[in-house]
Parts: sequence; structure tokens; C-alpha cells
Amino acid sequence: MNQALLTDQDVTFLEKTLELAERGRGRTSPNPVVGAVVVKDGEVLGRGYHHEYGGPHAERIAIESCSIDTTGATIYVSLEPCAHDGKTPPCTNAITEAGIARVVYASDDPTEKASGRGPGILRDEGIEVVAAQGEIAARARLINQPFRKHAKTGRPHVLFKSAMTLDGKVATATGDSQWISSPESREVAHRFRSQVDAIAVGIGTALSDDPQLTARPEGISGDRQPKRVIFDSEARLPIDGALVSSARETPVIVVASRAAPREALNQLEAVGVDVIVASGENEAARVISALNELGSRDVQSLLLEGGPHLAGAFFEAGEVDYMTMFLAPLVLGGKQARAAVEGSGVEKIADAYHALAMQCDPIGDDLLITARMREW
Repeated sequence: MNQALLTDQDVTFLEKTLELAERGRGRTSPNPVVGAVVVKDGEVLGRGYHHEYGGPHAERIAIESCSIDTTGATIYVSLEPCAHDGKTPPCTNAITEAGIARVVYASDDPTEKASGRGPGILRDEGIEVVAAQGEIAARARLINQPFRKHAKTGRPHVLFKSAMTLDGKVATATGDSQWISSPESREVAHRFRSQVDAIAVGIGTALSDDPQLTARPEGISGDRQPKRVIFDSEARLPIDGALVSSARETPVIVVASRAAPREALNQLEAVGVDVIVASGENEAARVISALNELGSRDVQSLLLEGGPHLAGAFFEAGEVDYMTMFLAPLVLGGKQARAAVEGSGVEKIADAYHALAMQCDPIGDDLLITARMREW
């Protein structure tokens, strides 16, 4: 299929499906976010989006919202319709039963159980199926990057978040970092937390801040909390700290190395902490090992909050997919003040990690710089 098969009206309705899909952000994992619109004679008959994991898919909600006969209508979907049984019946069944004559979808589904099966079944039923290409297809893929990376690699999509000063520092030489960013930026950061499956920090951050690592965004229910992941090679996470104390309510995962004392690991497991013993000759290899294990636990999206040492290991592993940097109107100075990313770094500018796309937006007194490092 090519873009020529799409009319301007088709693109307009596909754009609506992307807007609808975003309404499910943070509640559908391990499913993707999906939106759908049913149209007949240029008029919208119904619309819907996937609200939460285990609930009806966007296509069924859109079809069921129609108040008039859908025979001969077109359904626009942000992702190819599914043809497999899961928590809900196949969407291909709902489409054929509704008498839909044409299906236009924006993005493919890269999972093994899907990957073209749905469109193939619909075509066999005599339904016209059009797959978008070009800009609208690229935008549709971008809204489901965690789902796509997990489907292709088995590992979660990693969003690295940090707050830094104008001179690129994230903490003073004494380790003080609260608060570099503005209240408005911290509110946005909590929204990021509410949209991911897990949050990761290093043991240094856990020991110095004793954080809860929960999502507390204003105006959004905090019922669904991300898992808390601590990269803690020697299993030093305190049993009486805020994280372990709440492990039975909100999962805590400790990523240790093979050098961690067995007694310490047993103590953590005894109080409800999930322990991953990562393998590998160096920190970058252990990051990949840990991400593979997290992916097997249906963690599709991971918010990496630091610190700088752990961030360096993720970059060296090639596992940072997206970056958000809150740039504050402050200057710290000092050779010992910490930068956002440590590790061994690169020797030549030509070897630097290069962003595919960037954007800058004002947030309170800060600037939010976002950078897409990889695309799936």
C-alpha cells in the first residue's frame, strides 16, 4: 500500500485516532495505546480508545458507540486490528460483524501474534484494507515506542530524565540537588512516572534520598503505580527504608550483581522484594541482562531517573531510547559538581550518542529539552 491510496479526509480521521489513543496513556500496558473512529458518508458515527489493559479494544468501543447502522462504513484505527484471542475477542470479528466495508490503519503491529494477520483476515472477508505510509504512519509508530521496542527486543523502552543547570550540573560537589528544577517541572516529572511501567534509580540515589519513587501527578489518579527498580550491585538497599517498607503494596525490584551477598538477597526477598541477579562482565552488559529480565516481567517502559553513574552505564549499553532534560536557570560551577551522565564516555565527537530529533518547551522557569535517540 502507498500514501496515494489515502485521501486528505483519510489522514484527518487517522489523526483523530492518534489523539484518541493518547487518552489511554499509562493504563494499557502491556497492550499498546489505540484509537478508532467509524465514519460513513463523511460523518463520524462513533469513536473509542483502549482505556485500560483487559478492557475492550478501541475498535469494539468505537463500533458499539455508533447509534446508526454501520454497514458500508469505514473504520479508521491507529494500529492494525488484532485477530487473536486474548483478554478480549479479536477485533477482526467485531469489524466483520458490523458490516464495515473499509479499514484504514495507521501503523503495523510488530508482535509475532499479530504482524499482518488481522489485515489479511479482513481482506479475505472482502473488506478493503488500507495501510497508511509516510508521516501519519511514522507518527502512529512513535506513540507506541515502548510496545514496539518490547515486541522487537524483549526489553523495555528507556526514557532518561534529569534536571540540570545551565552549566550542565545535576548536583553540587556535596551531592545537593533539591531542587534544581521548578515546581512545574517536578509536576511534569510526576506525569512521566504515571505513564511508565517502572522507574529506575541507582543505589546511590536510593541511599541519599530514601525516595518513594511513586507517581503523584496533580489531577490524576495514583491507583496505578509503576514498579520501583533499584540497581544495587551489592544489595545494600536498607530493609527499613521507604522503598522496602512499601514493597508489598508497590513492587520493588533490586538488580544485583553476582557479587552481592546471598544473605542480603535473602533478606530482601523475605520482605517482598523481587531480586534480579544480572549477569555480564561489566556494568553495560549487566544493564542489558537486567532489561531482558524486566522485559520478561512485562515491563515495556522504564523511566531512568539516575544517578549519573547509572545513566552512563545505560548509554554505554546503548539502551537509552529517549531523553528529557529540565534545564534550570542556575549555575553551580565547581570541578567536583556532578554532570548528568558519567561512565567512560566517548573519545571523539564523531562517536557521540546522536539524537534523531529534538524539541524544546518552556516549563515554569525551566526549559524542557526532549530528544529521541532511537526509533522502533
